[in-house]
Amino acid sequence: MALNFNQYAAEGNTFIKEYAKQMNLGTDTDKAGRIFIAIMHALRDIIPPEESLQLIAQLPMFIKGVYIHGWKIRKKKPKIKHMAEFIDLVRQHDGPAAVNDFEYSDEVAERYIDTTFIYLRKYVSLGEMEDIRDGLPKDLKSMIYSNLMF
Repeated sequence: MALNFNQYAAEGNTFIKEYAKQMNLGTDTDKAGRIFIAIMHALRDIIPPEESLQLIAQLPMFIKGVYIHGWKIRKKKPKIKHMAEFIDLVRQHDGPAAVNDFEYSDEVAERYIDTTFIYLRKYVSLGEMEDIRDGLPKDLKSMIYSNLMF
């Protein structure tokens, strides 16, 4: 397999521009990138490493890099059982920018999370999304369940 970093960069730039539009962020790809990274890293924190590996196997190279950047596999996962706790975890991953990125609004954060999972369906099979959903706590299943058919 030849590495074509220019192609990965071009695909990544196209992805983030389209993602920003889907998120209704216009051309603010910086904000879109921070939000995407925060959501993917929060997801990575709560699903088993084996499931993460199955997920990234389906992702394009530029998203794989985003997903695994800074990954430390821990035996103890954070106890996330409710959407509000997941949103807090997403905000933690976004750091100080979370104040502006999520506008102090759980509704905005939840809309971004929903849109992200809808957008991921372009790359991830229905079966894999179901596997991820099945491993989530009951109150978090809806973030994937309601978006599976897109």
